[in-house]
Amino acid sequence: MNYFKEILQYAKPYKRYGILNIICNIFYALFSTLTFIALMPVMKVLFQNTERVDEKPEWLGLLDVKDYLENYVNWYATTVVDQDQEKALIAMIIVIVVLALLKNVFGYLGMYFITFLRNGVLRDIRNELYEKIMHLPISFFSEKRKGDVIVRTSSDVEKIQNSFLSILELIVKEPLNVIFTLGAMLLISPGLTIFVLIFIPISGFIISRIGKKLKSQSTDVQKEQGYFTSLLEETLSGLKVIKGFNAEDRLNNTFQKSTQRFYKFSNVLQFRRSMAGPTSEFLGICVISGLFWFGGKMVFGGDLNGEYFVSYMALAYGILTPAKAIAKASYGVKEGNASAERVLEILHTKNEIEDKEGAVSIPAFAKAVNVNNITFSYQDEPVLKNFSLNIPKGTSVALVGQSGSGKSTIANLLTRFYDVENGTITIDGQNIKDVTLKSLRDQMAIVTQDSILFNDTIATNVALSDKNATEEQITDALKIANAWEFVKDLPEGIHTNIGDSGNKLSGGQKQRLSIARAVLKNAPILILDEATSALDTESERLVQDALEKVMKNRTSIVIAHRLSTIQNADHIVVMKKGEIVEQGTHSDLLSKEGLYHGLVGMQSLV
Repeated sequence: MNYFKEILQYAKPYKRYGILNIICNIFYALFSTLTFIALMPVMKVLFQNTERVDEKPEWLGLLDVKDYLENYVNWYATTVVDQDQEKALIAMIIVIVVLALLKNVFGYLGMYFITFLRNGVLRDIRNELYEKIMHLPISFFSEKRKGDVIVRTSSDVEKIQNSFLSILELIVKEPLNVIFTLGAMLLISPGLTIFVLIFIPISGFIISRIGKKLKSQSTDVQKEQGYFTSLLEETLSGLKVIKGFNAEDRLNNTFQKSTQRFYKFSNVLQFRRSMAGPTSEFLGICVISGLFWFGGKMVFGGDLNGEYFVSYMALAYGILTPAKAIAKASYGVKEGNASAERVLEILHTKNEIEDKEGAVSIPAFAKAVNVNNITFSYQDEPVLKNFSLNIPKGTSVALVGQSGSGKSTIANLLTRFYDVENGTITIDGQNIKDVTLKSLRDQMAIVTQDSILFNDTIATNVALSDKNATEEQITDALKIANAWEFVKDLPEGIHTNIGDSGNKLSGGQKQRLSIARAVLKNAPILILDEATSALDTESERLVQDALEKVMKNRTSIVIAHRLSTIQNADHIVVMKKGEIVEQGTHSDLLSKEGLYHGLVGMQSLV
């Protein structure tokens, strides 16, 4: 229940609906009990066993409620039955129908009001989860499977929502039913009711033992669902590779092993969950059977009227439904608790990269970016060691080197996707840890090797940084990025949907859209992370031409494998194992005949 206490905090904005639900449930339980009690006068009229009461009884207070109701019914039957038995019977049946109608009206209203609370909580948790996911550092997702995060946002939250209804039934609706019913049963026969109360704790103990392992079993099911959802997501993303390497059978086998584990976990969970209803019903029947024996003896001994006994048994049997609901709700709470734990694990994850207290907005970039003696490691693997670099405004700096030398890590640290361990990165002398993330990233536009596009229109993808951008601004950005030449020929122009990850376009077209997005942002610092490495020669020429246009009058940090793209850079930094081994202009580095000269030679540029 500890996790649910925290989840219940999300219900505060909807507490008025919770209060209305409780009020409706009180009336539901009251009219439900009165419906059963109303059977007693009907039985008396049918069997003509009504005591004569010639004077209308007086109300003497709650302590006299049983005698008052009994005398009032007898008085009504005495004054009416003598005149017309059928009329009396019809009147009492109408009372039962009205009570049943009121019971169901309040039952519906209770569900009506609780719907706003349940769905509101569902929406708010999902919104907070999505916002949290958006703000968590990139490092979090290198350790988590995407499919597992998706399941937590969808299936786990859904289970929490379903458990909300269960917990409210557990706390309010069904216990009220039981309390009102037991109160009526006490009025009819305290002796029989004590007999019932002896069995209720025993039944509750047995049911709780059955549901003891539900939380851990539900966690296993949700984890496995997250695993095969990740496999599915990876399969859809890498379908070309899977088919190209004839790996269908291998992936299919992995997926089936996961779904087989899910099948086993789900079966165990369902078997245990399914025991709730039959167990509670069987225990209830045992109680009813005991009541028939014990109550029958009281009727035979003249200690209890037959009509009262029939009504009492109806009330006792009526307790079975709320008792089953409570058992089912307690199981739902245990399952929901497991899902709540998984959801709250994300919500409680501490974000190491966020605005510090007192962070300020960085002013417009004016002088230089300085990387001062920084050190960084991915987990325990050192990537950068005592790395320093000065990037004056308006210059283009290229970072080259073999894979794993730390080039892309520099881009990740400049944008604070990760934080440096030692040393500082400053913009115009201001530590980037002391400024707001939004103002820092407003200074930068990024073009990555993988063209990350969304299943939406070209206009939406290009105007990602400015939802108010005009069509003219979008078109101008596309022209600068050499993308207008193919966009203008599309059926709907800039309003054409480009499909999932932009898969309706070629690699070069997607990359030019990524450049157009950077153009529209018009940030003073441009980071190009191997923006042309995955392109064919023709596409590379078009993209490189677009990049040269974009880089004019901007501070550019270019990370490149293809050295043909950085020959005109103002400063080239050659990296090896996280350290600078050479730096200078293209001609200077060639004349040194060092590592850079060798890299150029391998790419047949000289």
